[in-house]
Amino acid sequence: MTDNKQTNLTYRDSGVDIDAGNYSVKLIKDSVKATYRPEVLGDLGGFGGLFALNSGKYKEPVLVSGTDGVGTKLRLAFMLDKHDTIGQDAVAMCVNDILVQGAEPLYFLDYLAVGKLDPEKVATVVKGVAGACKESGCALIGGETAEMAGFYADGEYDIAGFAVGVVDKANIITGEKIKAGDVLLGIPSSGVHSNGYSLVRKICFDVKGFKGEEKFPELNGKTLGEELLTPTRLYPSVCLPLIEKYDIHGMVHVTGGGFYENVPRMLIDGVKAVVKKDSYPIPPIFTKLAKEGNVDEHAMYNTYNMGIGMIVAVDPADVDKTMEAIKATGDKPYVIGHIEAGEKGVTLC
Repeated sequence: MTDNKQTNLTYRDSGVDIDAGNYSVKLIKDSVKATYRPEVLGDLGGFGGLFALNSGKYKEPVLVSGTDGVGTKLRLAFMLDKHDTIGQDAVAMCVNDILVQGAEPLYFLDYLAVGKLDPEKVATVVKGVAGACKESGCALIGGETAEMAGFYADGEYDIAGFAVGVVDKANIITGEKIKAGDVLLGIPSSGVHSNGYSLVRKICFDVKGFKGEEKFPELNGKTLGEELLTPTRLYPSVCLPLIEKYDIHGMVHVTGGGFYENVPRMLIDGVKAVVKKDSYPIPPIFTKLAKEGNVDEHAMYNTYNMGIGMIVAVDPADVDKTMEAIKATGDKPYVIGHIEAGEKGVTLC
């Protein structure tokens, strides 16, 4: 006779652990709540995040949204088993983008997909997200952690998110004010940020065979891995005061595509940007990448931020006070170029 008895399968048998998911939420709850602004309604765990916009603060409020992920920089986090900075990368790539249109970041939501849920690792990543949100002044009002057994390898994950900000319609930075004679101010990056890591990995690990633990004199005591995992810089704390107090004609987040693709995004027809490459110190990591990978200069400036993460265009009469305002935040800005009449684009010289 055939035994027709079957084992009762559970969700855990398929690779999804609901209990682990609940525990991860418990681990991150305090970090998330620490980001809440007065406008946040409800608590963690709802089906949607609630945010009561203070419309009385604005004449014509316009919501500005942006979304992004971290990309293949995650491969370094897996390789070096370091996950406490990746969350900041996810936040920065979003809030920096909406910032250049004059928007104050209000709230952020993240999406974290894992192969097998490790509550402590999830908590580490999300605490990085929460810390970056708090530094940027935006609330982490929700998110999703998806355990996708068989889709991602154990120990691997992907993270993305989106930010929503607000700006008065009259104060949106569109680039329409940009004119010939305007001056370009550069605000330093923290390093490679989160762009061009497919090329980084090709150079450092495929071609050169580095392991990430190497120390090179030019990296000032950091290992190669530490330098490459330096999180993307958050610019709201330095740029929001500028936006509120000064007449900013244009702003650029130097992200994927480097100078050649991003600078023209702030320009109107009839003007071009001229950037002087020797106007600021280029961080050693970019010089090393170019040398080790035999990457030509154009490709470097078309892939990486080369040490400048944010560019602000102002009237010549406003240069000194804008520079002083940036310095007052503890930063070190540089005059890196100017605007000329000509075909829309950017020239590096």
